Amino acid sequence: MKAVYYEHFGEAPRIADLPDPTPANEGVVIKVEASGLCRSDWHGWIGHDPDIVLPHVPGHELAGSIAAVGAGVRRWRIGDRVTVPFVGGCGRCSECHSGNHQVCESQFQPGFTAWGSFAEYVAVDYADTNLVRLPDALDYVTAASLGCRFVTSFRAVVDQARVLPGEWVAVHGCGGVGLSAIMIASAMGANVVAIDLTEEKLAFARELGAVATVDGRVGDVPAALREATGGGAHVSIDALGHPATCFNSISSLRRRGRHVQVGLLLGEHSRPPVPMDRVIAHELHIMGSHGMQAFRYADMLAMIENGKLAPHKLVGKRIALKEAPAALMAMDRFDGLGISVIDRF
Repeated sequence: MKAVYYEHFGEAPRIADLPDPTPANEGVVIKVEASGLCRSDWHGWIGHDPDIVLPHVPGHELAGSIAAVGAGVRRWRIGDRVTVPFVGGCGRCSECHSGNHQVCESQFQPGFTAWGSFAEYVAVDYADTNLVRLPDALDYVTAASLGCRFVTSFRAVVDQARVLPGEWVAVHGCGGVGLSAIMIASAMGANVVAIDLTEEKLAFARELGAVATVDGRVGDVPAALREATGGGAHVSIDALGHPATCFNSISSLRRRGRHVQVGLLLGEHSRPPVPMDRVIAHELHIMGSHGMQAFRYADMLAMIENGKLAPHKLVGKRIALKEAPAALMAMDRFDGLGISVIDRF
């Protein structure tokens, strides 16, 4: 199979001819029809993820059809159209038994703990626990764009923050995660304020449902947000993953507000300053959001089928696999709008 491949962190990946994967007893092999490019893949390539063992094939936002099935798989057949959460559960540990596969004690992640989907084929373990059947009407590119960003935002807004109609929701960063959160929070009936550094992205955020925007280059972002929301956000989401956006997100909350950290804080940013005095005095809630369980896709897919969510609007560039190495290396520049997807292999 052809795949994006690198042998050293930070060195230019290349397109390589590699052996086709084979399914584990409880796993499948998926023929990849589309794969999103995510900044998490960039973090992995730089060397920020300790789970990656070199050499490596990146990519974790995928959609395709099953090409091979392990002997222990019961629910799936060759030809089934599927996607998979970017965090997979073993189905056996206490967290999986409680329904929290996204924090499985033995979790696996294509593109991190194993070779990923910047390739013609990818192997996925524990298929009966983790695969998601795609509706016939959902195309592969849109399905891949759900990836980690849209589904993580869905869980952050719906399950973690439990956003209510009429609440003020601040979203810091208008990349793929932030734009997804804006669309989802708006669909839930919230009043969304988007924060970013570029007018182009803020304008796109307004198209997706933001009722107000804040230019992140202003001197005091929390003060601007408190003014825009009439006292502070009920919910604030750091969709970027930077010490400044994390601090601003927590600082912009009203009393008893909820902060959800979605953007990754890795490397030198993994221990950001937190206004703990404000957390205590205002009884703020601080939460993380790490993927979404396969069984929770049903509600999200129903909202897509009913037209309440339109993730296809977030798809930006469509590129070929041969263009992926350059696109991966450029992800630290935050260029362009929406989500780039590989759709030609």
